[in-house]
Amino acid sequence: MDFSLELELAVEAARPMLATGRVADYIPALGAADPNAFGLALATVDGEVYGAGDWQTPFSIQSISKLFALALTLATGDAIWHRVGREPSGTPFNSLVQLESEHGIPRNPFINAGAIVVTDRLLSLTGNAGAAIREFLRDESGNPHLDTDHLVAASEAEHGHRNAALTHFIASYGNLENPVESVLQHYYEHCAIAASCRDLALAGLFLARHGVRADGSRLLSASDAKRVNAVLLTCGTYDAAGDFAYRVGLPGKSGVGGGILAVVPGRGTLCAWGPALDRAGNSVGSVAALEAFTTATGWSVF
Repeated sequence: MDFSLELELAVEAARPMLATGRVADYIPALGAADPNAFGLALATVDGEVYGAGDWQTPFSIQSISKLFALALTLATGDAIWHRVGREPSGTPFNSLVQLESEHGIPRNPFINAGAIVVTDRLLSLTGNAGAAIREFLRDESGNPHLDTDHLVAASEAEHGHRNAALTHFIASYGNLENPVESVLQHYYEHCAIAASCRDLALAGLFLARHGVRADGSRLLSASDAKRVNAVLLTCGTYDAAGDFAYRVGLPGKSGVGGGILAVVPGRGTLCAWGPALDRAGNSVGSVAALEAFTTATGWSVF
């Protein structure tokens, strides 16, 4: 089945929403993004790739990288779950509020604090967390030119006072293995990777294949892939996860660069991108497009 028409219609459904959002300017290097840009890609488990709009334009993946950090950590058999929880936070993605009452254990791996802990562990396991994620994305997408945008990484580091505070706070509770500066460097490095909707849709297919990579090897057990998808559904779009599940009906991970990667287990993956964000940090256009696509196709986990 050719999904080109459904993707085009989903992009058209997103366009009226773009003016209602705002580009993430608290990271200055992201503030220059075109708020009217928009793209959508679908990669299927059968090997087909479809796209519409600006689906081959690279953008800063930001928190979408947290999904890959978690998967690569779990792939080693590491028991990361004693250091980070699996519950929705109900607070903004960069909040410090819960860390003190919960003794330095972040609520889930997809808020900033949780991703910092996962990055710390991946750094211990691989020696280079940023490179591990970047190489995985290159291999799965088939794009050898995919890379970190070092200008974005530097901008994040210069203005990342809250992330630095989170990391120091986590370290004060003994939930960090590496120096704060090293963890932050690798965290910014993988958040600042630039990739297109096509690249990310292909890279996320292992979750639609129940843990199997593009080359047929197994990254995660079927059980672990199921669990990652479950945490994506409940926590992947920050404190708007309930609304995303209600409207889209799929596990998904958003980033403040405007991307959202969504998984349709057994069928494929979708990646939408539009830099204009809502108050929770999710792309207004991406949510609208994904809602339109799942409504038209009936693709949902519900």
